[in-house]
Amino acid sequence: MKRRILQTRSDEGVDVNMSPLIDCVFLLLIFFIVTTVFVEETGVDIQKPQAASAADLEKQSILIALTSDGRVMYGGREIGVAGVRGVVARQLREKEAPVIILSDAEARTAALVDIIDEAKLAGAKQVSIATGKE
Repeated sequence: MKRRILQTRSDEGVDVNMSPLIDCVFLLLIFFIVTTVFVEETGVDIQKPQAASAADLEKQSILIALTSDGRVMYGGREIGVAGVRGVVARQLREKEAPVIILSDAEARTAALVDIIDEAKLAGAKQVSIATGKE
């Protein structure tokens, strides 16, 4: 009789139900996708000037690049100084965020001032210039 009981137990086997584990993995995946912050890069390489008082960039910010040859870039495309006001106004309608200008160290100051003016006229409350730490 003991032999018979052992045989029936070994024939049954053990099943592991994977459905709850898969459900948890999908819930975690959805959570991380929804809470991820996407930062839109400018699309060009900039040699930033160095400053002793440099601080880290905010995650929720509008990044505009000014290259050494005077091109104004946003999201990998050239918008020009005239396009800054429209881009900043559109982004500010979606969320209140500071404008950060990534200016090349060799860029003309006049172009930088024009970009700052256009961003302020679009309604930006805070306009900063990105620098590297010394």
